[in-house]
Amino acid sequence: MRISVAADERTGVAEAIVDELRRRGHEPVVHGALSEDERDDWAWASEAAARDVAAGRAEQGVVACWTGTGASIAANKVGGIRAALCGDAETARGARRWNDANVLALSLRTTSQAVLTEILDAWFAGEPSAEDVDVANTRHVDEIQA
Repeated sequence: MRISVAADERTGVAEAIVDELRRRGHEPVVHGALSEDERDDWAWASEAAARDVAAGRAEQGVVACWTGTGASIAANKVGGIRAALCGDAETARGARRWNDANVLALSLRTTSQAVLTEILDAWFAGEPSAEDVDVANTRHVDEIQA
């Protein structure tokens, strides 16, 4: 699977995200501090990754900044993106199931290598719910305009 990845600095698990995705057989497309040619600020980097997903250039995305909050906010500004800030595996599992999240947001400060592995395990094992209420909620979120 092609996954767009953005980080605003090469600290914490920033490079480990890319390595772990490759180890799992995915093709990371890197942005921000992970790229030599791009602006590394969290808003620009996360937007670039989210736009890849929205345009179909990547099936999913992973965005990261110091807290993960800014990265998730920036990604969620792109139409069609449902970015979820996940600090643990159960949150990641729920984000995929109930929210059909297509971009995972992570904190570079609090995510350890072990927790990263657990979060990615849950994220990739998760499937969006087919329950009517969950589908209706996801569709409604896509329809909300600022």
